[in-house]
Amino acid sequence: MDLLGLLLPQRCAACKAPGEPLCDACGCALRRLTAPLCARCGAQTAWPVERCRECAGRRLAFSTARAAVAYDERARSLVAAWKEHGIRKLAATAAEIVVDALERPPITALTFIPSDPERMLRRGHHPAERLAAELAGAWQLPVETLLERTDSLPPQRGLSRAERRKNVRGAFRARGRDVPRRLGLIDDVYTTGATVSAAASALRAAGARDVRVITFARTVRGGS
Repeated sequence: MDLLGLLLPQRCAACKAPGEPLCDACGCALRRLTAPLCARCGAQTAWPVERCRECAGRRLAFSTARAAVAYDERARSLVAAWKEHGIRKLAATAAEIVVDALERPPITALTFIPSDPERMLRRGHHPAERLAAELAGAWQLPVETLLERTDSLPPQRGLSRAERRKNVRGAFRARGRDVPRRLGLIDDVYTTGATVSAAASALRAAGARDVRVITFARTVRGGS
């Protein structure tokens, strides 16, 4: 049991009502991302498309990206409690929602976006790695540490899409040159796809041929 859970009364991360880390009402109210979706990046669209306004014209290293829920105010509160406030039980909650919302992709292993060392030291845990571990158990897949950061990066928050892509260019490298050909790449939130695409590029350079991105939430923009 987490020490924080012993010291503080448990409350819902979204509505703050006493009880579970995510109450049933808030869990049900999370906005699931359902079809029609962009076949490539998973954005919700007015009708099924191969590439949407959000990803058309971009060189994306991943095959597909899928998220369980929209990154709205309720999901943002949940992710903040999980990532920044140490409510680690929410990794299992997020994984349950992902498994319920998404089909198991045709992959043979999972990996995850590696943590920035400074953020890891501050948080004491790595949300993407914990989510990957929970999903690996549910999907009966191995989870492997296949990526490392080449340097500590400035935060992506507040940057434009173009700035995000520039910020993460060359930010990752594979640990070794022998990686599974069909991989699931796990992160907590898909914002512009810049981070996961840079990581997928490093995995493909090391031998992966099909990288499927899976996240708990993703930013939702206007019509595509």
